[in-house]
Amino acid sequence: MTDNNDKKSHQQRSFINAEIQQKLQQLLTDLQLDDAPAGGSLVVYQAGNCIAKASVGMAQADKPWQSDTLSINFSTGKGVLATLVHVLVSNGLLDYDKPIADYWAAFANNGKADITLRAVLSHQANLFALNSIDADSETFLDWEAMLAKVAAMPITEPDNASAYDSSYSALVYGWIVGGLIEAVTDMSLADALQRYLTEPLGIADSCYFGVPDNKVDEVAKLVKDFETSKADSGQLRSKRHKPTLKPDSEQTLATYASLPSYQRWQQLASTDSNLESANERLSANKINRLYFDHAAINASNYRAALVPANKQPIDYHDKLTMQAVIPAANGVASAQALARVYALLANGGTWQGQTLIDAATFAQLATPQVSGRDAVMPAHMNWRLGYHRLFSIGDNTDAESGFGHMGYNGSVAWCDPTRQLSFAFVHNFDVTMLNDIRQFALTEALLAYIDDTL
Repeated sequence: MTDNNDKKSHQQRSFINAEIQQKLQQLLTDLQLDDAPAGGSLVVYQAGNCIAKASVGMAQADKPWQSDTLSINFSTGKGVLATLVHVLVSNGLLDYDKPIADYWAAFANNGKADITLRAVLSHQANLFALNSIDADSETFLDWEAMLAKVAAMPITEPDNASAYDSSYSALVYGWIVGGLIEAVTDMSLADALQRYLTEPLGIADSCYFGVPDNKVDEVAKLVKDFETSKADSGQLRSKRHKPTLKPDSEQTLATYASLPSYQRWQQLASTDSNLESANERLSANKINRLYFDHAAINASNYRAALVPANKQPIDYHDKLTMQAVIPAANGVASAQALARVYALLANGGTWQGQTLIDAATFAQLATPQVSGRDAVMPAHMNWRLGYHRLFSIGDNTDAESGFGHMGYNGSVAWCDPTRQLSFAFVHNFDVTMLNDIRQFALTEALLAYIDDTL
């Protein structure tokens, strides 16, 4: 009888997973909107098993998106970097509450002698001001030069400091954490990442900070670059392309209205004074504002964290930039790889019988460290140790235990340990996290689908 019940349960689970797969594929297809041929890929794990994959559009002119397509994911890579740190803590190589300068002596300069790893991971160290570092865009590609500059940088209080509890370190964070990892492992960041995290997870060929020569041409491109010739490789482009801002078409507005989370969005937006009526159709901008308080952006702090002192922009899609090591911003990985990193976290630090993060360390990394306003991000981020809260406002979900990290372009990877669930979404849509809704629509839908099966 037990065998029959187990077989029936397995069949039911397989049917449910197939249904979730079908729903997510249709949703991702719908969310291509007017941006074809651009597209993306998502991957979902639950209890250590991949339960859904979906892809749409083209990653390059002759390459359709797949779950193993490499993509530049901006700050989504911060979650990978943090996870590597937690593995090192579990191995006794790092301590959250020990001063970073105890491992990296040069870091003590300019009053930083007592700053701990915990403070940096939770963005409470006031080391967010990129514009306090004298470096141009070419220097940002020089790993050793940037480590020296970050070690010497000063602490900077944010504008209107008393109003905030954290200051998101959008770029500086990566050099600090990456430099610390190299100091304690006596390895390059790439080698440490492979040895301690990506190799044990089986994703060493699909998750990088600094893309190898033989992989750089495989990374998804923006559509505007589909026809860029290989003759241009090796030439540092001087101007960063700004994402295209365009109004939502009638078809796009209709697609939003058909999304599973739309009724909840409409309910929350009906109290917004910017809506002309409760029945007004919601644009991407109005939906996005349900997650980010655009009016709360402190322009001074935002610029300090993201704009170099010389205001020379960085083109992250340039090949030279992708091959450099800028861990807070140029993480390259596939949806499959990111979902597996978070599957490790969704299962409390274990993967296929391996314990990479012990229980005591996991309890610390998953605990919110700060819950107040952030000086750079226009939201309550509820920073854990290297991750922010799971952004969900669904009416049938309780995602308080979830955490992850999104990127500037609206890519995202997260886990929810209570559901043993992990999710990753990467793409080449020409958008930002502040003007797009795809990550939110996909997250809300997945949580609703999973909860409906419980």
